[in-house]
Amino acid sequence: MQSSSKHIPPQVISNSLRRFLYLTAGVTGASILIIEILGAKMLAPYFGTSHFVWTAQIVVTMVALALGYYLGGRLADRAPRLGLLYGALVMAALYLCLATRFCVSISYFCLKFPLAPGSLLASLALYFPPLTLLAMTGPFFTRVLSVSVQSVGTLAGKISSIGTIGSVLGTVLIGYVLIPLLPNSSIMNVTAAVLAVVAAVYWQGWGRGGVGQGAGFAGVFLVGLLVMIGGAKGEPLTYGEELYRGNSNFGLMQVVQSENGRHRYYLNDFLSQNSYDPVVKKSLSLFSYMLQGLAKGYYETASSTNVPAAPARRIERVLCIGLGVGMAPMAFARDGATVDVVEINPAVVAVGQRFFDLEPARLHLYLGDGRAYLNRLQPGYDAIALDAFLGDASPGHLMSQEAFAAMRRLLKPEGVLVINSFGNFTAGRDYFCGSLHRTLKSVFGQVIIHDGANGNVFFVALPSAANATLRVPTLDHVHPACLQKVQDTFARVVPPPEAGIVLTDDFNPADFHDAANRERLRRNLAMSMVP
Repeated sequence: MQSSSKHIPPQVISNSLRRFLYLTAGVTGASILIIEILGAKMLAPYFGTSHFVWTAQIVVTMVALALGYYLGGRLADRAPRLGLLYGALVMAALYLCLATRFCVSISYFCLKFPLAPGSLLASLALYFPPLTLLAMTGPFFTRVLSVSVQSVGTLAGKISSIGTIGSVLGTVLIGYVLIPLLPNSSIMNVTAAVLAVVAAVYWQGWGRGGVGQGAGFAGVFLVGLLVMIGGAKGEPLTYGEELYRGNSNFGLMQVVQSENGRHRYYLNDFLSQNSYDPVVKKSLSLFSYMLQGLAKGYYETASSTNVPAAPARRIERVLCIGLGVGMAPMAFARDGATVDVVEINPAVVAVGQRFFDLEPARLHLYLGDGRAYLNRLQPGYDAIALDAFLGDASPGHLMSQEAFAAMRRLLKPEGVLVINSFGNFTAGRDYFCGSLHRTLKSVFGQVIIHDGANGNVFFVALPSAANATLRVPTLDHVHPACLQKVQDTFARVVPPPEAGIVLTDDFNPADFHDAANRERLRRNLAMSMVP
């Protein structure tokens, strides 16, 4: 019985070229994942790191892959010439260079729209075309390398497998190696350069010459020129002189100082995390004082005697979840407490030590996720200060009923939990504050809210309602510029909002319901960078 297999016209593919095509499939697979992950990080300073931004980036990537697979198959059936595919890789490289150059201006334009459509539009404009072009590789190579219909399945699986392995390697490379070493724009330009070099090697080794090859080399030359010119244009600064800029796994870190040298700011993805007076060596940020002040005020109750003596008890052991540049943990340490600190971003330690007088030797520093360490640390803390932020919001997994139950387990029966957060009490915009209060009340006996009236909201949670007596500590250590704000925040106790739900690990929609507040904060911050 004769086989009914239809034969595809064989291509003249040498073993060396075949291996090079497999290498190309791996490189494009790695490039796709690098663009997806790095693209979200490049958008973070303008749109934040909420699930809206990641949803936009993933949607754009998946739609680009779908279209690229289709176009790659169509092109291979109509004109299965390898020069066309490598020309597409050069076009992708060129677009990446241009996207890097214009990322700032495109992002600012898209900030005119609400967060969800704005981040989607920015991702479409910057990353959809190169991702589509790169996705053409798999089906194109399957058609070119296939000899008969009988071998198509095996070959398609092999190319897909190589591309996926490349994607894994690209993810590991971007996640664990490149981001802490290079600026985001440099990594994107390096990716573009690698794609251009791959195309140049093909044309040099196996190309047939002619106009197509000349145009290809011209494109490679242009990619090289754009890479040498540099990446994204520097973001304008209105704060003053930039003392430091460095990339990390958790965003762009900057230290900026005012012209008179009295204000030094630490920024993460353009969001001001702390401010400092380097002359008198004191913080200029309200929360730096309130975290320790509220912990002391609710824990160190006054003596029962009529003599204004020392407090009946003192904070001796503290857990700080979130280091920042170290001002709040150092305040506890300088007051004589033993301080354990959990910080997820190791890169910030050197920044704090260099620019903000952080003394790591005076702290017990654990590098990792705060939630993970809640199950490793030993109970017996007098106070826990929760000051963890991912961009413009606190990580949801640290704001759940289960997380707070783990924190209560670590506290002494009379201990205190103090949380620094962003919040709003306006009706219709109070979901997060209301939910945080409800969640804390489901675990703790008493919850008090102090409003900083500047966006900062401080939640104090006590295991027993019997502890809910505030004794305002001495404030002689507070910077004069912050003194009135600190005094007002101690006095400004507000009732809990009626909105919200109890947040759990299984159901925590705070990001969604609080998106408008965070979008407004992020937009105002990003727009303030424009002179």
